[in-house]
Amino acid sequence: MQKTRAGARRTASTIVVRPAPGKKTRALVQVGPLTVPAAIGRSGRSIVKREGDGATPIADMKLLYGFMRGDRVRLMSTALPMRRIRTNMLWCDQPDNPNYNRLVKAPFKPSHEELRRSDGLYDICLVLDWNVRSRRRHRGSAIFFHLIRPGYEPTAGCIAVSLGHMRRILPLLRKGTAIRVV
Repeated sequence: MQKTRAGARRTASTIVVRPAPGKKTRALVQVGPLTVPAAIGRSGRSIVKREGDGATPIADMKLLYGFMRGDRVRLMSTALPMRRIRTNMLWCDQPDNPNYNRLVKAPFKPSHEELRRSDGLYDICLVLDWNVRSRRRHRGSAIFFHLIRPGYEPTAGCIAVSLGHMRRILPLLRKGTAIRVV
């Protein structure tokens, strides 16, 4: 962890995501001395991530920015750039589209995910630099750090924690914090 410019708050330079013993779709997220349980992809982890495979990529990914549902959660203090989710915000997940793995606006016909979800998973949604800044078709899209489903159900390839744990982690994050999935 390191001091921010203001010197008052400390941020994590690296977050480590390790598999939970004996559970392919569960993990432990370590942020400095804090370790919390998480859900990962329904197919576990993979070093060869492909679109739709349900795996969480084994990689070092930088945090880019985040989204939040201001009508459901209050933004807590964080050095990570955050944007309020609007009803027209979507994320393209169609590999042959020029907007693949990018934020797009409705109306948008190609395959996409809605960021303003009714199930609350993206009430806080952090964008990881998996195939974002340097895109390759079919390498996977919409790899986020977001909130869990009840019972820590597996994700489609993302990393997910409870709202309470996200509230503890978010103040420690900044743009460029590395998420290391091992």
